[in-house]
Amino acid sequence: MRILIIEDDRETASYLTKALKEAGHVADHAGDGETGLNMAEGRDYDLLIVDRMLPKRDGLSVIADLRKSGTHTPALILSALGQVDDRVEGLKAGGDDYLTKPYAMSELLARAEVLGRRRATGEVETSYQVGDLELDRLSHEVRRAGKPIILQPREFRLLEYLMKHAGQVVTRTMLLENVWDYHFDPQTNVIDVHISRLRSKIEREFDGPLLHTVRGSGYIMRAGG
Repeated sequence: MRILIIEDDRETASYLTKALKEAGHVADHAGDGETGLNMAEGRDYDLLIVDRMLPKRDGLSVIADLRKSGTHTPALILSALGQVDDRVEGLKAGGDDYLTKPYAMSELLARAEVLGRRRATGEVETSYQVGDLELDRLSHEVRRAGKPIILQPREFRLLEYLMKHAGQVVTRTMLLENVWDYHFDPQTNVIDVHISRLRSKIEREFDGPLLHTVRGSGYIMRAGG
C-alpha cells in the first residue's frame, strides 16, 4: 500500500515510516495538517494515518475537509485522547478507525491492513457520466461532448453530488446538508443561484438539458426529457 503519515512528531513519524516500509508498504510523511491536506488531495494514497493534534490544521479538520472535497481514502486516526466521546468525534469527522496512544505497532499494522483491504475490495467510483457529460473526481475535470467546462469548487461539488445520484430526485435538504454542510434551511436562494449558474455552464452551448427541476421536490440529473 501507499500510505501517507500526517504526524508532527519527527521521532514518531520516523518510527512509523520504518515499520511500514519493513512491512512492505510505501510511506510518505507530512509534518503538519496543511501539508498533509495538500498531499492527500493531490496524490493517490491507499491509507492515511493521521495524528489528531497537528500544527496549522488539526487532524480531524484535515479528514473532514477531505471528505467534503470527495476524497474517501481510508483514514486511521492516532490520538492520546481516548475517551468514548473523543473516538466518536473522530469517526463522525470521517475517520475510519481510531487508535489511542500509546499503541502496539503490531496492532497499528493490523488495522492498516484491514483498512487497505476494505478499500481494495470496495468499488469507489472516481468518475461519473450522464449522457455526454463526464466528471472526473480525481483530476477535477468536467467535460461535455469532449469540451472542457470550468467550474468553481462549489459548483463542482454540486454537480458531483447530482451526478452521483443521477436518475434520482435530489431534494433541497439533501443539497444543503451534503454540498453546503448546512443542517438547517438558511432561507436564502443560494441553491437556486448555483443551480442556475451550473445549468448555464453545462447546457447553454450543448444539445439537450441534463439537469431537470422536479416541481415541489428538487432536481434530477438525467439524459433526455
